[in-house]
Formats: sequence, structure tokens, C-alpha cells
Amino acid sequence: MVNRKRSMCSSGWLQKHFKDQYVKAAHRQKLRSRSWFKLDAINRMDALFSTGMTVIDLGSAPGGWTLYVKNKIGRTGRIVACDILSMCNISGVNFLQGDCSNPNIFKILCTWLGQKQVNVVLSDMSPNTTGISIIDVSRSIYLGNLALNICRSVLMRRGTFLVKVFQGKGLDKYLCDVHSLFNIVRIRKPDASRSHSREVYIVAKERK
Repeated sequence: MVNRKRSMCSSGWLQKHFKDQYVKAAHRQKLRSRSWFKLDAINRMDALFSTGMTVIDLGSAPGGWTLYVKNKIGRTGRIVACDILSMCNISGVNFLQGDCSNPNIFKILCTWLGQKQVNVVLSDMSPNTTGISIIDVSRSIYLGNLALNICRSVLMRRGTFLVKVFQGKGLDKYLCDVHSLFNIVRIRKPDASRSHSREVYIVAKERK
């Protein structure tokens, strides 16, 4: 399964993209991506991070979420980021380039974590979109399940999971699977998430 950000081949999409208030704000603030604002809005509502945490960031490129988390967990915190795309170095962050569905990549990720208990698993993974909703939603749910399986393996008791998924067929079943692993499950649609986008963010807290 390919995990890449939305294709930028459409000139019409590019024009809308660069007129976007969050794209402009990200440029002014020298952030790596507009997704920084999505995570900031969710964190303000759900208080995901604190100093000293260990965090996994899946689908991390170009690093917007990773930088946000780094500032929240401080120098005593630990971040392991993973993406099939390359990502420019961030001081204090372990970045693993590869497909986290690959057992060898997951093994390396676990080796990097060592004995550290993971407090938060983040997934902003997104499939290559086709414009065909049933295909795009199915691919998104696949990536969501991949992230949920990683939670089952490494996330500590009472830990937190934040994942992006697309609304559509299969989401209700996925939400049930998330509920089976966590006591608190909420759906968020931050303002920085484009209104026409199918994406929503599931915040799951207190792993059982």
C-alpha cells in the first residue's frame, strides 16, 4: 500500500492550495506543512502530549507533526518517525524511511524504541487517492488498521492513539475495532481539514 500525500499534478488544486489560509500561515511561520494546525487544534481539545513522552509518528513526512510533538514533549521525550517518503533531518528525532507494513521495518522501529514504553501513536498516513471514493476509503481504512495493529504491539496501557481515516464504507467497523482497544474514542474534524475532504481524525485514549 502506497502512503503518499495528495498528488499536486492538478493546476487547479495548486491554485487553491496556495490561496489556503493555513498554507499561507505555515509559510509565514516556517512550518513544514499545514497539517501542523490540524494537530495543534486536536491537541488543544484532547491534551495528547506532555513532557518526557515517547511518541511514534507514522506517515511523518514532511515533518509537520513531528516538529509539533518535539516541542511538546521536550528534550527528555523521544520520537520515532516513519514514512516511505524521505524527510529532512530533525534534531533529536529518529526517522526511519520505509513501509511500516514491512515486518523488517517494524522490527527496526521496535529496536529503536528499545525498552521505552510508547505513550502515543500518531498516524497521518494517507493513500494515493484515485477520486473513486470506495477505493480511497478502503485504502485509508487499510492504513488505519495497520496503525491500530502497531498500537496493539507497542502502545502502553492507558496510552493514546490518533489516526486519520476517510469517511465512508468500513469506517463504522473500524471505529468498533478502535473501541475494543480504548476506553475513550472521539472523532475530530479540525478547521484546517478542508471541508470537502473525507478525512476525519479519531482520537482514542486510555488503552485497555
